Amino acid sequence: MNGAVVADRFDRLTWRDTYEQAAGVRELTAELAARHESARDLLADVFLAAYTARVRVRERADMDPSRLVNHEFVTALVESPEFVELRRDTVGDPYAAAMALLAQGPALRGLLDRDTQERPDETPRRDGQGTAAAAAGAPGAPGAPGIRATARSAAAKASRAVRQEASLMRAWGVGPGELERMPFEERARLAERLRTGRLAEWAELIGRFRQMAAGERARKVENTTGELVGVTLGDDLSRLVPSELAGLGVPALRAVFAARYAAKELMLYDSRGEQPTGRGAVIACVDTSHSMYEAGPGGVTREVWAKACALALLDQARAAERDFVGILFSAADKVRVFRFPADRPAGLDVTLEFAETFLGGGTSYQAPLGAARDVLEREFEDAARARGDIVLLTDDDCGVTEEWMRGWNAAKHRLGFRVFGVAVGAPRAAEAESVLDALCDNLRSVEDFTDVHAAADLFRVI
Repeated sequence: MNGAVVADRFDRLTWRDTYEQAAGVRELTAELAARHESARDLLADVFLAAYTARVRVRERADMDPSRLVNHEFVTALVESPEFVELRRDTVGDPYAAAMALLAQGPALRGLLDRDTQERPDETPRRDGQGTAAAAAGAPGAPGAPGIRATARSAAAKASRAVRQEASLMRAWGVGPGELERMPFEERARLAERLRTGRLAEWAELIGRFRQMAAGERARKVENTTGELVGVTLGDDLSRLVPSELAGLGVPALRAVFAARYAAKELMLYDSRGEQPTGRGAVIACVDTSHSMYEAGPGGVTREVWAKACALALLDQARAAERDFVGILFSAADKVRVFRFPADRPAGLDVTLEFAETFLGGGTSYQAPLGAARDVLEREFEDAARARGDIVLLTDDDCGVTEEWMRGWNAAKHRLGFRVFGVAVGAPRAAEAESVLDALCDNLRSVEDFTDVHAAADLFRVI
């Protein structure tokens, strides 16, 4: 037998289909097969070991003597703890299995080269017939030095590569189901684009931010009564104190109860809780002026933290079936608006364009906030939706005119939207009586850009 891994015909068909689709696999195969007669079978074995649901390695005695080095390597591979870890991400996923194979390419090349050097009288087979030396038992294979260490190192490298790509996809919101439906080469092109994009090195931070937001969503309770802090007066029957309820059981007191209810003078439990979320669009206004390039702890820039927060807000809006609008701004004449309607898929191309666009220049609040106000006004006129949420992420504190501020406050009162401000690396911008303070209902400062929890409470109230 030439194959060290026992596989059914369906798994073999998957290998052939993957070989045809994956240019990298074909190139590696052509390179190694030109010098080593066992290369094609070794590559198939490594792929199948990663892909098949249950790995079975053929008995050594059943192997063609010329393929004993393959058997030795595959046996060491499947027995390594690193390979067990790798298979958690590759079983049943031909793309991930092919990626794992390519990551092991240098190790396989070195293995075959060493084996050939130990058997100098062997020449590559061109007609399907092995050399006399190969038929005699391939003495170099069983005791090939370092095979187990090579296998473990190769499996560890492959596992890191597969995990990194999976993390990259998760960071950008590409789910496993979407990946399974994606053609092989399209998935490869997407992975390459994500690896080489402007924010590629911060994919892990973006992923943690989005994961944090998902956790906060899971904790959020709409219209929660919150922490009880005392007794107040009102007409909310869901918060009546027990003595008021007892009064309803006395017929003579029911008229008094009705009168106090009408006057909103019933005794109620008072609470301190989070306000219910808005229902209009979620709008993230992200400053992309030159100063947002500045890096903080861990080398993370202000832009990266702000964009990661904005992408998490996109997830937040989609989970609540609300429109999301991303507004990038810098100087007064530099504003770009990205729309993500709730009734359509977000679209990875638009998401990446939003995340990677950087305008440069100075900073102006009036243009982006005016654009946000216009979005909410149109939404109110067209769909009668109000109570939107605007999140302003900036590292500057720039002025606005009194006339503009009057119009802003009037629109805010009419449309009922809330404004959350985040001073990114600029604590002075968040001080009392700053422009940001006047504009925002809720304002905080963030200085540690490795901390994804600095804005966690935003995802409980938006």
